[in-house]
Amino acid sequence: MADQTINELPNEITEQLPEHAQQIFVAALNAAQSNGMSEEGAREIAWNSVKNEYEPGSDGKWQRKPEDTAIHNKSVVSGGN
Repeated sequence: MADQTINELPNEITEQLPEHAQQIFVAALNAAQSNGMSEEGAREIAWNSVKNEYEPGSDGKWQRKPEDTAIHNKSVVSGGN
């Protein structure tokens, strides 16, 4: 299967994700498929890649996570003490 571009993404993805998140999605999707993964598996990888940097907002559109997530994750892992 040939690599997809942002212009080929379904509307339900392009309407939710900002352009940078769409770029992440497409890059992860293409990489997973080039490694022989099924389309369904590649889409799951692509969504997980987007979720590393973005989260859904209250309006249903995705937005970049705050920069301090690494600090928050550290306190959660260490028990917060």
